[in-house]
Amino acid sequence: MAGSEQRVVAVIMVGGPTKGTRFRPLSLNVPKPLFPLAGQPMVHHPISACRRIPNLAQIYLIGFHEEREFKLYVSSISNELRIPVRYLREDKPHGSAGGLYSFRDYIMEDSPSHIVLLNCDVCSSFPLPDMLEAHKKYGGMGTLLVNKVSAESANQFGELVADPETNELLHYTEKPETFVSDLINCGVYIFTPNIFSAIEDVLKQKKDRANLRRVSSFEALQSATKALPADFVRLDQDILSPLAGKKELYTYQTLDFWEQIKTPGMSLRCSGLYLSQFRRTSPHLLASGDGIRTATIVGDVYIHPSAKVHPTSKIGPNVSISANARVGAGARLINCIILDDVEIMENAVVIHSIVGWKSSIGKWSRVQASFSLYHSFLSSFKFNESSFSINLNNFTLEQFVKITSVGLM
Repeated sequence: MAGSEQRVVAVIMVGGPTKGTRFRPLSLNVPKPLFPLAGQPMVHHPISACRRIPNLAQIYLIGFHEEREFKLYVSSISNELRIPVRYLREDKPHGSAGGLYSFRDYIMEDSPSHIVLLNCDVCSSFPLPDMLEAHKKYGGMGTLLVNKVSAESANQFGELVADPETNELLHYTEKPETFVSDLINCGVYIFTPNIFSAIEDVLKQKKDRANLRRVSSFEALQSATKALPADFVRLDQDILSPLAGKKELYTYQTLDFWEQIKTPGMSLRCSGLYLSQFRRTSPHLLASGDGIRTATIVGDVYIHPSAKVHPTSKIGPNVSISANARVGAGARLINCIILDDVEIMENAVVIHSIVGWKSSIGKWSRVQASFSLYHSFLSSFKFNESSFSINLNNFTLEQFVKITSVGLM
């Protein structure tokens, strides 16, 4: 076994039910981290990436979902990867840095030399081994994964300025109103254990400020609605911004794909990116077919072993078919996610869409959303040639018209 100075611990922040509301209605049936992308739970992809880190000792999932929601998955993935995976539930939201700090005793059990921190709703190739090597060469407390985006979209993220020669983080600002840089924070970090001292310093400063406010009852009342709880520490504003330019933080730029998974529409794009990555990392997960004994497969497609797909159907590219789904004769599926227990009947067409659990698409139906929007979601409904019904949490829309396309924002 490697010496303790070589060990690495990974932490994946998975949020909770009060987070990820933009992912609804998909997250109403299943916690967002467990929603399937390319046939695997969303959190499975960063976990699999962590497995490639040398001398990985433990993986922790931190969030405030109910423990029962993760119990089965954590047990399954631990056995599959043969690496301890543990879910740690926050009693309340503490912020990205505060949540890390509240479980510092667990994280430091294996005396790791480095801590890899990831956000669950990031879609990336996660170049963690290369990033770790770069981090060791920099010699700082932390390294951020960064990416270049268009100047128009940069203000949706944390923008930063880095030294072009040393890659030191010189300036960081979260979602600025004016353009700072096209270099953004990707939500993937590597830290030394000194990160806990940095968080502790912030907590002490917050506590001191809170005590000062109590001097004036009027000031305390005025600031109560503005100030965050004293134990709430944000990694970006409270840690990264103050430490920028102090030779503590550095950057590692990815040239591969990177996206944030904030909306149902983005899950379609990210599922396709992961399917494409499978060609390099997990080719055994991709389906193949010749249209004679099995369905015709075009491009990257995942089909769960329990799904039944008719040999005359045509599937792909960028299609994921989940457990116990049934795809009928002559069906055509393009760029879509088919969830558990769905039935696609004969000659139906599904394009740019997510078909919800236990749904049924009738014969000769066509379900298609705008390619550019990626926001089609169909849940608990039935389609046929002359009518359709969509039922989302007691909301029912019925029309008796010929179906040509459907797109839900």
